[in-house]
Amino acid sequence: MSLYGKYIGILFKSQMQYRTSFWLLAFGQFLVPFTVFAGLYFMFERFGQIKGWSFHEVALCFSVIHMAFAISECFARGFDSFSSLVGNGDFDRLLVRPRGTVLQVLGSKFEFTRVGRLLQSVIILSWAVSRLSIDWTVFKILTLLLMVASGVFIFTGIFMLAAAMCFWTVQGLEIANIFTDGGREMAQYPLNIYQKWVKRFFTFIIPFGCVNYLPLLYLLGKAPGHALPYMLSPLAGILFIIPCLLVWRFGVRHYRSTGS
Repeated sequence: MSLYGKYIGILFKSQMQYRTSFWLLAFGQFLVPFTVFAGLYFMFERFGQIKGWSFHEVALCFSVIHMAFAISECFARGFDSFSSLVGNGDFDRLLVRPRGTVLQVLGSKFEFTRVGRLLQSVIILSWAVSRLSIDWTVFKILTLLLMVASGVFIFTGIFMLAAAMCFWTVQGLEIANIFTDGGREMAQYPLNIYQKWVKRFFTFIIPFGCVNYLPLLYLLGKAPGHALPYMLSPLAGILFIIPCLLVWRFGVRHYRSTGS
C-alpha cells in the first residue's frame, strides 16, 4: 500500500502543475451530473412519483451511485485507459517489475478532477437525507457506507473486465460503456421500475441492485420480512471483484506482446 500511496502522491503533484486546468475540469465534473439531476427534478415535478418512489428517495439512490462512480473513476482509471498500455507495448514493462499488475495498472492513472462529481454527490446525499424521515441507527449508517463501497467495487470490477478484454482485442471495446456509463444511468433509479429481466440481470449477474435497490429498502423501512438480508446485500457487490480478478489473471497469463 505504501507504493500505491506513492503513485497517488506523484500523479497528484503532476496534475496540480496546471492548477487552473485542474479546477476548471473539476468544476466541469461538478456540473455534468448536476444537469442529470436537474432532469430528474423536472421529471418528478411533472409526475410526482415513480412506481411508489418519491423524489427524495430517488435522490438518495442517485447520490450513492454517482458517488461510487466518481470514486471508482478517480482511483481505477488505469483500467479504463488500459488499451493504450497494451497497444503501445508498455504493459510489457509492467510484467517485468516485481509488483503485481493490478497494483501497477491502478497506479498508472488517477483522475483527481472527479472530486467535482464526488462533491456534488455528497451535497445531494446530505440534502436527500435531511428531507427523508429515516430513523438512523449504527446499522443503517454502516449499510449506507457499504452501499457506496459496493458500488466502487462493482464499477472497478467492470473496468477490470473491460481492460482484460484488451489482451485479446488490443483496443478497448465500446460495448463496455453499456455497463459503466449505462450501468450508472440505470442504477440511479430503484431497480423495480424496470422489467423483471433487467432487475434480475442487475441483481444476480452484475449486482447493482445490491448497491441501490435492496439496501435502500432497508434504509427507508420498506424491506418485507427480515431486514438482515437487505442490510448485508451490499456485500455481494464487494464480492463481485473476485471473479473480475480471476478473469484479469487469466488474461495476463494469455497475454502476447504487440511487438511495438
